[in-house]
Amino acid sequence: MSTEPEHGAERIPRPERTPDALRVALARVAPHRLAEMEQQKNEAFALAAEHDTLGPQHGWLRLWAREVEVERRYDFSTRRRSALDTLHRTDDRTDPAFRAAMDELRAVEDEATRAVSE
Repeated sequence: MSTEPEHGAERIPRPERTPDALRVALARVAPHRLAEMEQQKNEAFALAAEHDTLGPQHGWLRLWAREVEVERRYDFSTRRRSALDTLHRTDDRTDPAFRAAMDELRAVEDEATRAVSE
C-alpha cells in the first residue's frame, strides 16, 4: 500500500479568495512565506494608491491564490520542490535538466492558476 498522497490530494481545503482567508491558509501550509506575502501586499496596495487603480491588488490576490493552491496540494508542492531542487543543483542554464525544471515550474504554476480560476 502506497503512503504517497493521491494526485490532487489536499493538505487543507481551498480558501476563499480574500486577503484574510489566503493569509490564514498560508499560515497553515507555508508559514515561512507569510512575511513575503505581507511585503508583496503592502507593495501592491501602495502601487494601487499611487496610480489610483485596483489592478495591483487584484494581481496580488491572483498571485497568492495560486501560491496557496500550490502549497496546499501535495502534487503541486512536490513537483515544484523537485523542480527547484534540480535548478539549485544545475549551474549551467544550457543543461537540458535546467530547461526541463523551468518547464515543470511553469506547468505547476499554470495548473494551479487554472485550478483557482475555475
